[in-house]
Amino acid sequence: MKSDNARAGMQQAPARSLFNALGFTKEEMKKPMVGIVSSYNEIVPGHMNIDKIVDAVKLGVAEAGGVPVVFPAIAVCDGIAMGHVGMKYSLVTRDLIADSTECMAIAHQFDALVMVPNCDKNVPGLLMAAARLDLPTVFVSGGPMLAGHVAGQKRSLSSMFEAVGSYAAGTMTEEDVDNFVENVCPTCGSCSGMYTANSMNCLTEALGMGLRGNGTIPAVYSARLRLAKQAGYAVMDMFNKGITARQIMTKDAILNALTVDMALGCSTNSMLHLPAIAHEIGFDFDISFANPISEKTPNLCHLAPAGPTYMEDLNEAGGVWAVMKELADIGLLNTDCMTVTGKTVGENIANAVNKNPEVIRPVDNPYSKTGGLAVLKGNLAPDGSVVKRSAVVPEMMVHEGPARVFDSEDDAIEAIKGGKIVAGDVVVIRYEGPKGGPGMREMLNPTSAIAGMGLGSSVALITDGRFSGASRGASIGHVSPEAADGGPIAFVHEGDIISIDIPNMKLELKVSDEELAKRKAAWTPVEPKVKTGYLARYRELVTSGAKGAVMKTPEELRK
Repeated sequence: MKSDNARAGMQQAPARSLFNALGFTKEEMKKPMVGIVSSYNEIVPGHMNIDKIVDAVKLGVAEAGGVPVVFPAIAVCDGIAMGHVGMKYSLVTRDLIADSTECMAIAHQFDALVMVPNCDKNVPGLLMAAARLDLPTVFVSGGPMLAGHVAGQKRSLSSMFEAVGSYAAGTMTEEDVDNFVENVCPTCGSCSGMYTANSMNCLTEALGMGLRGNGTIPAVYSARLRLAKQAGYAVMDMFNKGITARQIMTKDAILNALTVDMALGCSTNSMLHLPAIAHEIGFDFDISFANPISEKTPNLCHLAPAGPTYMEDLNEAGGVWAVMKELADIGLLNTDCMTVTGKTVGENIANAVNKNPEVIRPVDNPYSKTGGLAVLKGNLAPDGSVVKRSAVVPEMMVHEGPARVFDSEDDAIEAIKGGKIVAGDVVVIRYEGPKGGPGMREMLNPTSAIAGMGLGSSVALITDGRFSGASRGASIGHVSPEAADGGPIAFVHEGDIISIDIPNMKLELKVSDEELAKRKAAWTPVEPKVKTGYLARYRELVTSGAKGAVMKTPEELRK
């Protein structure tokens, strides 16, 4: 056992004295030591129940013959961090989570791990750590929130942000907004639509790293506690069989996850996180992989914000495995990939059933014949940009209009809410990328303001930042290279015509190459917005959004 490095032999007698101080018995010292990575805290609604999940995991591990030991991971609530400087500190935690988990696991020589995340950066950060550590590892999340109810309709956090836009447009009263505040987030759990947290938790199942239902069983259901105990059993089974994370998280598994992503209509943020996870296993994931997979993968689900269904509905309809069964039946998944059950994908999903063909459309009746995401390229985004096309209204799939240019999210929100943006405009928000932000803020406030003011079917938004999974509309993010790196988005002038053609994967600035070259020659890099602390270090180390905003390797730093 790896833990023997820290516990066995005369040399480790001092360490044994410290385990003794922890209350370990001699019998426990001979058993596998399983780290339970707890993301519990009291500021994130998706994490406030994780203490109970952790307790259930501990029971499962102990019953199966291991010794559970809990240590923490941080997590940021994107909804609370949204719209102010706090959002700069969201994406950047992904690497802190991966690095700190690596430190704890190796320093203490755990034999296996159970990851208990839930929200946006927490899940991919721990997946990155799992790939890096290559131990027997199982994921069990805190689970999604139940949908809220307002005026007899199911609602969620995206409705809340759009209500603020409606208030600015004069179509809602303060009392109406307060009604949303009281009712859209009724329970603990990750927000109830197919936002980033739920997208990534669903993709743990597609990757083979989570048990059935990990992405969809609501946080408040007792089935979530049973799942947590089963995760404890499963990790001990993996330990006994010698199954480790990298045997599961292979190139084929990541491509499976991308395929399932397309069918589910996941958040655009998965196009940051899947490349980062792939990077940890040495797989050079080009975001352009999305397009050929999208072209052959039908979009089967329209969960909020794309449609009127929620995570609880997907769970009742058969969950992620039912979606995977639909895809496997037409040959779109590699069913030979290993999973945390000790069985292959094909064996796991063999008996999965689609119980509601309106929530999970059959492959012969999809919402669209192509997947939920698209990567657009052109002279405005030579390295690519990402749009959740399943959440774009038909009339905005092709759009051309004048650029309204802002060098920060805050300036754009002021203009939108001030009525300065009109139908046909293309809002450009730049210097909000991984370096420029720094931290690549989510743009849920401006997209929600556009939707709430009734402009969702006539105004596009383009940024080198990113979007919340709760964003909808013609919202194109991750424009690369970013403005801070001298990408073409830095050279857009007010009134320039921008052409968006999502079906043909094009994003073009209607300016000649010669004019762009002149603008580039005259461009002066802007002063960094942050010069001290973690964000300053992050700015120096982070790569492009097109590369998943991963940290530079030592070789890249030496160049």
